[in-house]
Amino acid sequence: MDGKKERSSDKYLVPAVEQACRIIFSMAGNGASQMGLTEICSQVGIHKSKAYSILQTMQAFGLVQKKGDRKGYALGPALIALSRKVLDDLNAPRLAEPVLEELATKLGCTATFGLIAGNKVYVVAKHEGGMDVGVTLRIGHRFPLAYGSHGKAIAAFLPKDELEALLQSPKLHFHGRTENLDRERLQLELEMCRRVGFAMDLGELNPGLNSVAVPVFGPGEAPLGYIALVGVFSEQEARAFGPQAVAAGNVLSRLLGSPHRSAAGTF
Repeated sequence: MDGKKERSSDKYLVPAVEQACRIIFSMAGNGASQMGLTEICSQVGIHKSKAYSILQTMQAFGLVQKKGDRKGYALGPALIALSRKVLDDLNAPRLAEPVLEELATKLGCTATFGLIAGNKVYVVAKHEGGMDVGVTLRIGHRFPLAYGSHGKAIAAFLPKDELEALLQSPKLHFHGRTENLDRERLQLELEMCRRVGFAMDLGELNPGLNSVAVPVFGPGEAPLGYIALVGVFSEQEARAFGPQAVAAGNVLSRLLGSPHRSAAGTF
């Protein structure tokens, strides 16, 4: 019976649409940032002329793109809007709330979830743990993308071209004021973040306040946001909180449809 139902539904498939879908999924599952026409045809099993026509059509709608004068194809920016719509429908802040509550309550600090929008990040969910000295961040508060621990956590996992573009910005607040930026130190911090999965700010942005941040991924290649812990905890506690924040980031990333998993380690 199931076989008959499957064959019945198959007759309604539009071949060109099916092939376009298979191309997108093939590109999404490929380890490289782009794929050549021959490789796409080989993986999807269609002729070059057919694949070329489909790719040209999808390129017109921004679903795929050609980078510069290179011959390969990459997934296009229109998919970001589609992904964001799916995330909106999933209600990312609502999914984050129990994750943040568990972190904040367990560690006695403020836990926040922020989403990236252009060169800014916006706090979209938070939970304040039971601590004597509170840290209040309102929903909707905006920060620069390249700012403190969350900036380092996001930058560490950006694709190479996006990271290079970010680092060319004249206003980088990874270490507080722009003039305090130490690029050699930043590179070491980003490398460490890639190994252990979290980044820290120890009172550079706000004296007396420390923070720990991890990237949060969705279906795309780059982070879509972050989870940050903020409080008056010590440096030693910040390092101990890191792996727990990484675990929470992995949980939320999976809920948002990501195959990514950050490393969980300690300095």
